[in-house]
Amino acid sequence: MNNRVPTVTPARTQLTVELGRSQNRSPFSQPRMRVNKRATANSSMATLEQSVFQQINQYRQQRGLAPLTRNATINQQARQHSQNMANSRTLSHNGFSTRIQTIGKTIPYRAAAENVAYNAGFSNPAAQAVNGWLKSSGHLRNIMGNYNLTGIGVAKNSQGEFYFTQIFIRR
Repeated sequence: MNNRVPTVTPARTQLTVELGRSQNRSPFSQPRMRVNKRATANSSMATLEQSVFQQINQYRQQRGLAPLTRNATINQQARQHSQNMANSRTLSHNGFSTRIQTIGKTIPYRAAAENVAYNAGFSNPAAQAVNGWLKSSGHLRNIMGNYNLTGIGVAKNSQGEFYFTQIFIRR
């Protein structure tokens, strides 16, 4: 969970193509290419979030537990917390009660829990985070807990460090 490895995994690049002709260009010239780095980063983080979600539900289902359902409100709180941790380079549960109170404004709940993780330098950071959680009794208790909703957020900072937050809610 707190393995600090100096290697940075490169992000995939997504290209946005702008087609069109200017007065000074031939109609046969190549289209201009523009890289949309923010869209690429958001897409990569969404892919990692989905991977965590699938791995957690697979683990739960293999043990006879009902799958969790992702919720946009909970996702938003998890993403914001992961981004805050990535910006400050600090792994923490700081602000957990505020996150849960915010979620509670639109989702009545009976119980809540949170897992956080950090890693860097792994080819599959989502699997690394989930494996760390599964090896930790407290995190595993949350994963196997009596919850039905979840939200997952992943953020990556400029040092190539990935921060994960998974919030669990029982209605």
